Amino acid sequence: MSKIRKALISVSNKENLKSLVNTLLKYKVEIISSGGTYKRIRKLGYKCIEVSKFTNSPEILNGRVKTLHPKIFGGILNQRKNRKHYKEMQKNNYKNIDLIVANFYPFEDSLSKKMNHNKIIENIDIGGPAMVRAAAKNYDDVVVICNPNQYQRLIDEIKNNKGSTSLNFREKLAEEAFMETAYYESKIFKYFNDKSNNIFPQKSIISSKLIKQTRYGENPHQKAAIYSKGNHQDIIQLNGKDLSYNNYNDLYSALSITKFLPNNKGVVIIKHANPCGVSIDQSKIKSFKEALESDPISAYGGIVSCNFKMNISLAKEIHKIYFEIVMAKGFDKKSITFLKTKKNLRIIDTSKFRDDNKFNILSRYNSILIQNEDNINLSKKDFKVVSKKKPNNETFKKLIFAFNVCRKVKSNAIVITNNYKTIGIGSGQPSRLDSCQIAIDKMKKFQKSKKDLELIAASDAFFPFVDGLEKLVQSGVSVVVQPSGSKNDNEIIKFANRTDTILVFSKTRHFNH
Repeated sequence: MSKIRKALISVSNKENLKSLVNTLLKYKVEIISSGGTYKRIRKLGYKCIEVSKFTNSPEILNGRVKTLHPKIFGGILNQRKNRKHYKEMQKNNYKNIDLIVANFYPFEDSLSKKMNHNKIIENIDIGGPAMVRAAAKNYDDVVVICNPNQYQRLIDEIKNNKGSTSLNFREKLAEEAFMETAYYESKIFKYFNDKSNNIFPQKSIISSKLIKQTRYGENPHQKAAIYSKGNHQDIIQLNGKDLSYNNYNDLYSALSITKFLPNNKGVVIIKHANPCGVSIDQSKIKSFKEALESDPISAYGGIVSCNFKMNISLAKEIHKIYFEIVMAKGFDKKSITFLKTKKNLRIIDTSKFRDDNKFNILSRYNSILIQNEDNINLSKKDFKVVSKKKPNNETFKKLIFAFNVCRKVKSNAIVITNNYKTIGIGSGQPSRLDSCQIAIDKMKKFQKSKKDLELIAASDAFFPFVDGLEKLVQSGVSVVVQPSGSKNDNEIIKFANRTDTILVFSKTRHFNH
């Protein structure tokens, strides 16, 4: 056990100080504090010593130097059982500091408030993290608190041990302290890294905050958790059981397609991270029905993602089918009340979802794969018409829709669409020919009629041989969009011209492994 006799409190976040200070003084702990913290403690009616009086050295450089003093760091870092340390402390008339309570300047908040560079720099804390690291290093003798949510734990520990703390308690807080300083420094590094546009620095630092542990991982015997790289959780669960790892994976797959749909328009249905159906129609109910008709069997137990606010009419249609998750950009009162009648239905509000992701991260064994996001906003200039027969403007818009869906289907991917709705999706096959066949089979199975339809097929990569294109054309496809790059591109073009097929090459490939 280690008795707390002297504490230094220097905090940016001054919430909940009263109960902590009251407990410390009750156990006759002498309190030192600096600047605004000193004023706050005095305002609360408690006694404390100002840092400048304790060190006999004034705060200087507009507060940049307050606690950076050997009397403070000697008081924190000296090992109580080290005779040499004891003699040096006696010689210099330094006193032990047994408790550090410090949290840091709000650097992340300064970024979110879009302050100018100079103000952001001034929000880089130096003294706070230095004291916290020093106290954490010397946890054998010193307690370190760096977050207001730790106050109650310290209060309970002090009360249970009559003003002392246990070694296990101090060691756990030291672990948390190094977590806080590492996270804080990582955000500063990221700021400078982003500012210089250094995409792949020599050392990668990935930091995030725990949102919650999931129900389980991909399988029940696996553990998993969801973290946020920012200060927020971009999806809000309004109802239902906790989300699992697979649920999160599916809903983010849905959002990856939804973000390419027109504003406040369109429905995506996802199963096992792949779309079962996608439709954009002015009518919300029609859009949902068309997405469902694309593959109603696979849609069972999947996710519905609506790129608009949910109303009661659509909620009643969705209610007829079993879905694991319903997502929308908000819900009106009637729709949310109605959907909640299904107790286990997970209802997700995505109105606060922000598409600000720059990099995708994949970790396997001792390696981390990082790549920038495939977020090209495709337009007509990103394609080249290579067939004799040319698409009109409306057909071009439709083929871009098909290609945008296809780029988010697991490779090898083939998507067949008609009039801004999917009618056949083939995904995840080692053979592109097999993906073609799956898409065609689904179209034949679920579409009642193909008469007078302009069927568009999108492929996420080039056709290595004519056979894939031939299979699609024989099924009724009249427009094909695919990346170029095959040594047989000329043969593909010739076949398109022989069959009066519109063939458009994308200038970029869009695998989704």
